Amino acid sequence: MAEKVPMTRAGYEALQAELKNLKQVERPAIIAAIEEARAHGDLSENAEYHAAKEKQGQIQGRIYEVEDILARADVIDPTAHSGDRVVFAATVTVADEDDKTSRYQIVGEHEADVKSGRISYTSPLGRALIGRTVGDEVVVTAPGGDKSYEITKIEFI
Repeated sequence: MAEKVPMTRAGYEALQAELKNLKQVERPAIIAAIEEARAHGDLSENAEYHAAKEKQGQIQGRIYEVEDILARADVIDPTAHSGDRVVFAATVTVADEDDKTSRYQIVGEHEADVKSGRISYTSPLGRALIGRTVGDEVVVTAPGGDKSYEITKIEFI
């Protein structure tokens, strides 16, 4: 049985939009580029043709990857959760050693974007936060050394 891929509704919809773009925009454009390159004659020495064929393979590979992820998606609605523990899709506010606060939503691997405040549940910080409660201190080993955070707020929004 294929392993489920947890994600939020926003992550699921973003992947659906990417798949639609790949199938309806990217793939037809690369097929047209291949046809145009083929019209230039000898394919053995046609760099445009070979580049277009390689790009076609990359696009098709990504289509298969996104279709697989969507087929195994386990969409989790954060508003359906409550309680005092950090779980997948929860939004967590933490304070570091310097009392600098940061806010993160725990999301799936394919939708993580630290700049947007979304961290993967498999990231070191995400793993450290799961199952913890407000007031808990977590220590995360980062490339620059250990960092300590205190959970100050848990939201299900």
